[in-house]
Amino acid sequence: MKLGIVGLPNVGKSTLFNSLTKAGAESANYPFCTIDPNIGVVPVPDERIVKLGELYHTKKVTPAVIEFVDIAGLVKGASKGEGLGNQFLSNIREVDAIVHVVRCFEDSNVIHVDGSVDPIRDIETINLELIFADMEVLERRISKVTKAARMDKNAAKEEVFAKRLYEHLESGKLARTLETEDEDEILWRKEYNLLTDKPVIYAANVAEDDLADDGASNDMVAKVREFAAAEGSEVFVVSARVEEEISELDDDEKKEFLEALGLTESGLDKLIRASYRLLGLMSFLTAGEDECRAWTIKIGTKAPQAAGKIHTDFERGFIKAEVVNYKDLLEMGSLAAAREKGLVGMEGKEYVVQDGDVILFRFNV
Repeated sequence: MKLGIVGLPNVGKSTLFNSLTKAGAESANYPFCTIDPNIGVVPVPDERIVKLGELYHTKKVTPAVIEFVDIAGLVKGASKGEGLGNQFLSNIREVDAIVHVVRCFEDSNVIHVDGSVDPIRDIETINLELIFADMEVLERRISKVTKAARMDKNAAKEEVFAKRLYEHLESGKLARTLETEDEDEILWRKEYNLLTDKPVIYAANVAEDDLADDGASNDMVAKVREFAAAEGSEVFVVSARVEEEISELDDDEKKEFLEALGLTESGLDKLIRASYRLLGLMSFLTAGEDECRAWTIKIGTKAPQAAGKIHTDFERGFIKAEVVNYKDLLEMGSLAAAREKGLVGMEGKEYVVQDGDVILFRFNV
């Protein structure tokens, strides 16, 4: 999973990226200090594989990972190359979802590029740039299919759809809010890879005092939540400065620090949960003496396709999946004991993998 972190300059975007990834991207109180996209790979905390690792006395525990791409501060006119816009917009095209950091705190020491703090205006500024960039993509596509439409019924159908989508964007709406009518339209949209078609998680960046009640008393956070609900996006409340402090602590110190703030989880934990929820993801597990590992898949994935996440040969030569729930396996103390109790299933090609399944794939190629 790859998440792109975007936001206007000085909203706390690079500070948040640094703390999430400990990658040390430069962070300063002026625009464009992030010139090239910084990339950080973060393990997804998962106590299930840790416990399985203890059970199997495994040599290696490998969590699932999320890749974060810190994309430099966008400004008005980015789609036309203002600031360093075009280069940044191309970086966003490569991600699965966008984490849009919006400033929901007042601080006279941190300048705002527009002179005042208004999260909805900031969201709309960036959305408009993404819309303009998408319209350029569609203009080129429409030009191409219009030529082919005279001789090709499918191209003629796509021309109608592309123009409908273009008008939708032209009216200031995002691509992901357009309803598709059939499988062809879904495939075309996917092919266009539009920026405004990507799912979004809004990171409401607040002062430390607003963390304990999850931003409930912050009017700006309330506006962001209302805005996000209308478009079906996720919101999580975070303090980039607090995350920066947390990132310097070991696990025990981190727990104490969070408790002192009245919190049960860090911003990174919140973001991971929101990402999995938004993208419809979950993890299945593999366990053994050599390695215990978490594998991220889409909810609803069938056993052969889950096997393919490990290796294409596993999917190609899939025979059966030996499946046990991780809780049952831990409770029984071994796979053999779980088998004796009838808790291990031999599943075929139609089996839909469940979150927390521990699977041993049988295959032959």
